[in-house]
Amino acid sequence: MTHTFDSTVLREYDIRGIIGETLGADDARAIGRTFGSMLREEGGSRVAVGYDGRRSSPMLEHALVEGLTASGCDVVRVRLGATPMLYYAEASDEDVHGGIQITGSHNPPNYNGFKMVFQGRPFFGSDIQELGRRSAAGEWTDGAGEVEEREILDEYVARMLTALDGIDATSLEGMRIGWDAGNGAAGPALEKLVAKLPGEHHVLFTEVDGGFPNHHPDPTVEENLADLKSLVSAKSLDFGVAFDGDGDRIGAIDGEGRVIWGDQLLMIYAEDLLQSRKGATIIADVKASRALYDHVAACGGEPLMWKTGHSLIKSKMKETGSPLAGEMSGHVFFADEYYGFDDALYAGVRLMAASARLGKSVTQLRSDMPQMINTPEMRFQVDESRKFAAIEEVKERLSGTDADVNGTDGVRVNTSDGWWLLRASNTQDVLVARAESDSEAGLERLVGQIDEQLSLSGLERGESVGH
Repeated sequence: MTHTFDSTVLREYDIRGIIGETLGADDARAIGRTFGSMLREEGGSRVAVGYDGRRSSPMLEHALVEGLTASGCDVVRVRLGATPMLYYAEASDEDVHGGIQITGSHNPPNYNGFKMVFQGRPFFGSDIQELGRRSAAGEWTDGAGEVEEREILDEYVARMLTALDGIDATSLEGMRIGWDAGNGAAGPALEKLVAKLPGEHHVLFTEVDGGFPNHHPDPTVEENLADLKSLVSAKSLDFGVAFDGDGDRIGAIDGEGRVIWGDQLLMIYAEDLLQSRKGATIIADVKASRALYDHVAACGGEPLMWKTGHSLIKSKMKETGSPLAGEMSGHVFFADEYYGFDDALYAGVRLMAASARLGKSVTQLRSDMPQMINTPEMRFQVDESRKFAAIEEVKERLSGTDADVNGTDGVRVNTSDGWWLLRASNTQDVLVARAESDSEAGLERLVGQIDEQLSLSGLERGESVGH
């Protein structure tokens, strides 16, 4: 017995495909069989399994569990829930050695996929390629694992509430907050969470529906925050929080309806954390604003710019002992009093905590930030064979000049106008560009430099494409 996957589904950070076209029950069974075999060879034997609200998820989960038990692994089923709830099941129980969440995240409803944790670390990159190779070769262990069900929702919600320990209750009780679950998998946990939180809470779309009838669950796209903005405005709330389809990415708006982007949220979290952890390393991805790195330094922290990708950031946190990291995409990782995984529900509670400890409303914290002018993330199609080569050509051309280049992930160039970035996506045949300045004229010059470099490599910024 062997199994070969469609060439498009084994990606850098996860496994993802289109149900009925590139992904089905046989793939899920093979993932379980191979992941379980790899885990057993490393001395592990128990895997937690959860799934999101997509209509195809229960079918994939059934097949995945079959594959895991056939490899000899025992399975702890935590059923429907947010991805961070599955991460919690893995991280909080030392008898659980791995975790797999079936989720299509923020992709369209006909997609689904798998996010994996292997003995406390992200399972990605070469791990996923090895899983594909072993599956095609049929390198599997055999056994008959057992299956148990575990109710973990209440315990998970109680754990998140510890973020408010030690904070004066009166500063929390006056808060009025809006929450939008977007019909994603975070809905049931959100309902239980707000019932226990101090303050006044208004929730939208907590009913799990894999067809996403109200809006697409990607909180980094401003149009998906329209319902939350209406709620915050109509009820004069202090701020609003939104989640993606599987609850690991956060979006937020202040009381005036202004979006608080991923790097701006990190500025707030860092200022709060650095009050008690002076000198701590705070990690952000190469797309983040210079204002964030400056703010971390001003608050007594060590800013560290790192590669985009939640698995890459988690790995860097472990390596550096960083207590806090985040990405523009809304992944935020707390490892000071939490487990270091990306949990948007917990990040929402931490936003309450930061506002209370800093003694400022979220709107005030947003207003205090420098007014940078930046492009949105520009993503445009470039042939797979050209995308990494083009970035290398840009690096090569700039190496012969006095340009201030950071090559951590693509090319990020600092100039007197601000900075610009060009990087290749790890998951699509796409180049990503971004620029930031403190003036419109400066921004124009920076975008001109991006276009000049692209044109020297025979490329141009085409129509922007989604994630």
